[in-house]
Amino acid sequence: MDIAFEIKSYIVDEFLPDITADQLSADYDLIGSGVIDSLGLLKVISWLENHFDIVVDDVEIAEHDFVSVDAISAFVNRAARVPVSDR
Repeated sequence: MDIAFEIKSYIVDEFLPDITADQLSADYDLIGSGVIDSLGLLKVISWLENHFDIVVDDVEIAEHDFVSVDAISAFVNRAARVPVSDR
């Protein structure tokens, strides 16, 4: 399973139960549309750390990193490249 689909599946399961992962556009504005609020963002970050074994504290983050599935996927790829010794 690819990263974007895993993220879509999580977003749909947690925040959009009335649609399928295939129906969620990868560039849909999750924050601007109100799908993910500040509390939801913390939930997403926690899930990313656990699911992808990344340490978010070691990576510079900004709200735009979580605005869409595409942005979250790019963030995960960037965070996964942080050397293990830096974690």
